[in-house]
Amino acid sequence: MNWLTNFVRPRIKKLLQPREAPDNLWLQCPNCKEMIFHRELEKALHVCPSCQHHIRLTANQRLELLFDNKEWTEIQLPNVPVDPIKFKDLKKYSDRLKLAQEKTGMHDAAIVAHGNMGKINVVVAVIDFSFLGGSMGAAVGEAIVSAAELAIVQESPLIVIPSSGGARMQEGVLSLMQMPRTTVAINKLREKGYPYIVILTDPTTGGVTASFAMLGDIHIAEPGAVVGFAGARVIEQTIRETLPEGFQRSEYLLEHGMVDIVVHRSDLKNKVVQLLSLIMRPDPAAPILPLNKNRKSKLFESIKSSEHNSNSNIIDPSIPDTSLFEVDGNDNKN
Repeated sequence: MNWLTNFVRPRIKKLLQPREAPDNLWLQCPNCKEMIFHRELEKALHVCPSCQHHIRLTANQRLELLFDNKEWTEIQLPNVPVDPIKFKDLKKYSDRLKLAQEKTGMHDAAIVAHGNMGKINVVVAVIDFSFLGGSMGAAVGEAIVSAAELAIVQESPLIVIPSSGGARMQEGVLSLMQMPRTTVAINKLREKGYPYIVILTDPTTGGVTASFAMLGDIHIAEPGAVVGFAGARVIEQTIRETLPEGFQRSEYLLEHGMVDIVVHRSDLKNKVVQLLSLIMRPDPAAPILPLNKNRKSKLFESIKSSEHNSNSNIIDPSIPDTSLFEVDGNDNKN
């Protein structure tokens, strides 16, 4: 009897108890509200299979998506003062920072890493929206400056992936100071001639848009990403006009020349590598060879005769193209 009571009954009771499923097995698409199994979502790179909505990624997920073999080296960023103006609203700013750090495992909203992308050494800075809305304070400003400096030292392209609500109000004017600081850092990178590519993700707004996020040599955007300075409702209330539908979406910006290309997440790495391969091509361009003397004189005669012809201001089309350009350079010996 003791055996039945102490062993069999507890086992049967345990088997019959309903098992609690983990909370993260199924996720809901924020756009179409479709429930998606987590493995299916991961396989689709967090793009909804039903509506193709690009769900926000964490900073580490961004790095995994881009770097070869999911391998990179994260750099240690300079320390900045915590809560420099002792800000407090409903909570202390320092408490909000601690909660965000515990939730995300990040020190602040930005991560800077370097590694290979398509066998090309690159520096990547990512801003994570899940950390206080990806807002830019002193720490994020230092991250962008450090990324630009590292790219200069390594003679590498810099890729920045912002996802931010703008400047961090809890740091007051110190957060606004990061706008000119990051702009100066990017300009130094461009003066050195190294490529700067920005991948605009949802959302990229406020002071981030008004500074380093729109200074790229090439601007790539994910489909449906909101990119702008102020919110749509704020703009409408300010100018008292009805704005076009989706005027801050990446597709609208592409049509109006604010973005160079909109790329689906599944093709993002390939497109970036393709661009870098063209920009960072190690092979020099073919040298421009001088014209052969005989061909040069023939060209000048053609130009001279065309000047006397009042009915034509173009070179005689009967002259073959090879008379204008040296093709193989073998005639340089003559």
